[in-house]
Amino acid sequence: MSLEDEINHSNQYYLSRHIAVIHKKPTPIQLVKVDYPKRSAAVIKEAYFRRPSTTDYNGIYKGYYIDFDAKETRNKRSFPLKNFHEHQIRHMQECVRQGGICFAFIKFTELDLVYLLPASTLIRYWDAQASGGRKSILLTDIQQAGFSIDYQLNPRLPYLQAVDQIIAAKNKGAYHVE
Repeated sequence: MSLEDEINHSNQYYLSRHIAVIHKKPTPIQLVKVDYPKRSAAVIKEAYFRRPSTTDYNGIYKGYYIDFDAKETRNKRSFPLKNFHEHQIRHMQECVRQGGICFAFIKFTELDLVYLLPASTLIRYWDAQASGGRKSILLTDIQQAGFSIDYQLNPRLPYLQAVDQIIAAKNKGAYHVE
């Protein structure tokens, strides 16, 4: 199961129990050519992206705006920052500035490990690479700064437990805006 499938399963669980409303954002595309072999079976033949997409998911939980992206890597020791784009990082930064809770799911597929990394940490590493810093985040750094999300039956990825910790830190003034 892909990371997005696991997140979608978890979000459906949260929605069905009235815990949170979090959805995958549609990718903004412009259709150019569509074939209609029959009315119920339209096939997109040509399309292009209207504008760069921001993050994968957004919604609301306990009155807080939630916004996050989901990324996977086959690397075993680090997560390459090239998996993100500048506009995604700046979007996350603006969401945090406005009081939202923003983060990235990072899955190490070869190790079957999933982490929730707060946007403030991701932004710090992103900005550091511009001034000669690492072009990746070490797994050990993600383990220290992020939250390990262990699989379970329902929800598949119980990530709102980590979000609760971010909310608690935010309420204590310990959640910093970059």
